[in-house]
Amino acid sequence: MINISSSFDSGNIDVINVDNPHDIQLNIRKDIAADHFQWFHFRVQGAIGKSLTMRLMNASEATFSEGWDNYNAVASYDRKTWFRTPSHYKNGELIIDINVEQNSIYIAYFAPYSYERHLDLLAWAESQPICRSDNIGFSNQNRDMTVLAIKAKKINPTKNSPKPEDIKKIWITARQHPAETMAEWFIEGLLKRLLDTHDGTAKAVLENAVFYIVPNMNPDGSVLGNLRTNAKGVDLNRAWLAANAEDSPEVFCVKNHMEKIGCDLFLDIHGDESRPYNYILDQKDISTSKKVLQLEDEFQHLLLDASAEFQMTRSYSFSKFGVDTKGIGSIWVGNHFQCPSMTLEMPFIDNEDLPDPQYGWSPERCKRLGHSILEAIYRLTPKLGNIE
Repeated sequence: MINISSSFDSGNIDVINVDNPHDIQLNIRKDIAADHFQWFHFRVQGAIGKSLTMRLMNASEATFSEGWDNYNAVASYDRKTWFRTPSHYKNGELIIDINVEQNSIYIAYFAPYSYERHLDLLAWAESQPICRSDNIGFSNQNRDMTVLAIKAKKINPTKNSPKPEDIKKIWITARQHPAETMAEWFIEGLLKRLLDTHDGTAKAVLENAVFYIVPNMNPDGSVLGNLRTNAKGVDLNRAWLAANAEDSPEVFCVKNHMEKIGCDLFLDIHGDESRPYNYILDQKDISTSKKVLQLEDEFQHLLLDASAEFQMTRSYSFSKFGVDTKGIGSIWVGNHFQCPSMTLEMPFIDNEDLPDPQYGWSPERCKRLGHSILEAIYRLTPKLGNIE
């Protein structure tokens, strides 16, 4: 007997009918307290040796229904390796086909990044001598809001060492939209390099900068299996202008901490449901200084040199969001601190410039891009600060 369940961390599916393995009927559940939906994550048991056809019947009503074109769902037997399984969008439904080789298999929109793995990442990072883990507040459901502060220990500073006021403050946040799990995979790759005592680039950048990293801005939405919102139904990446402790405490506490510390460079890490490539959204067409725009453009060229996975020719402007623009994280930070402030987007589908039919855009590739971005940050750091 086939059983489908999603009562676990980040699980999301409503079962309509499982009587026929060639016509399993499912719906994606909406975000808690909001109408957004697209993320799914469920377990299939009792189908070993069977060929399954699963229909996500409400796919046409999803928040980004255009994202189903050329999309293949991910599957895993061990929840470690996630491979792509043939899928197609037809008559308003996402149809997933798979030949099941073991008794239990997991199906998801993208490789999940569990809350337990999140806690493991924090525990590993804060065990490193140059990393401190600070609780700066709580989510709506009282999960910790954690920022990792990474700072070199200068035992014997020399006359050439930068003055404390010259040390740059670099902020990086991820998963404001909880289903964009690629963002935390990216952070994991960045942290593994930044905290590697044998990495010369990491050591060099930490001579002149302190990093403040929030690996998961939306822990409640992540656990609940939401696409875009927190437990109150708030899209955190539209809440920065008017964040408050009741509806958007996650942004509220990060903003407060950021204002105490300052910010010279801000990167907000996301995923894009429909665009099959990696790109950056900068502050072009937004009121900011010419110097800031020049630094953002230079950063993108540096990342282009550092990684073949990045490109600069296909993007769009934040201005298309109209009145919501001022509430976007990187726009609020850039305007408030007058600094380079950018959103990095990665695909749910694949990087069409370097396609991988078996895995698509994957956790490993996310981590490698996180690894590569440190090179661009290192090159840009000396030019940060004191922007008029």
